[in-house]
Amino acid sequence: MHKSGAEPIRKAALINAAIAVVGQAGSLDVTVAQIARHAGMSPALAHHYFGSKTQMFLAAMRHILSRYGAAVRAGLSGVADPEARAAAILKASFSGDNFDRDTTAAWLNFYALALTDPQAARLLAVYHRRLRSNLVHALRPRLGDRAGQVADTMGALIDGVYLRAVLERRDGPNPDHAAALVSDYLHEVLS
Repeated sequence: MHKSGAEPIRKAALINAAIAVVGQAGSLDVTVAQIARHAGMSPALAHHYFGSKTQMFLAAMRHILSRYGAAVRAGLSGVADPEARAAAILKASFSGDNFDRDTTAAWLNFYALALTDPQAARLLAVYHRRLRSNLVHALRPRLGDRAGQVADTMGALIDGVYLRAVLERRDGPNPDHAAALVSDYLHEVLS
């Protein structure tokens, strides 16, 4: 029996389950059946909606990136000061749903998948370009031509903090500590 409007709800449940199951496992070495079970669905339904585990995981990363983009846009809304704009991007990077245990594990696996999967590589490249563009736009009024170099370093620091958060899984990531590491670099460059 077809339930009108059930597809978006089921897809969202599978996406959230993919993030959670990959986060718990710490790797993409999970099955569609595990993800479907976590979402309370059959593996056949999961395959029907996404086709493969990779497609389901890519949908999960698009969801994570969409959530991150919304947090960045909200943080930048009405903020004109260059340092405050860069700080808003950092805050979005290390806040709430964007920097929890499951999401950081998903990011690590996304980077690994991008080495072999063209769709993942393309999606990761889009994220990197947008992060760099937002940071350069925020920093150019204060740093001029150095804005690109500082943006690249900040992007590398953000990636590094995510990697450490995954590897130091004992207590989960500490968003305040993570943001402070990158913010300290930003303050040093701007002073």
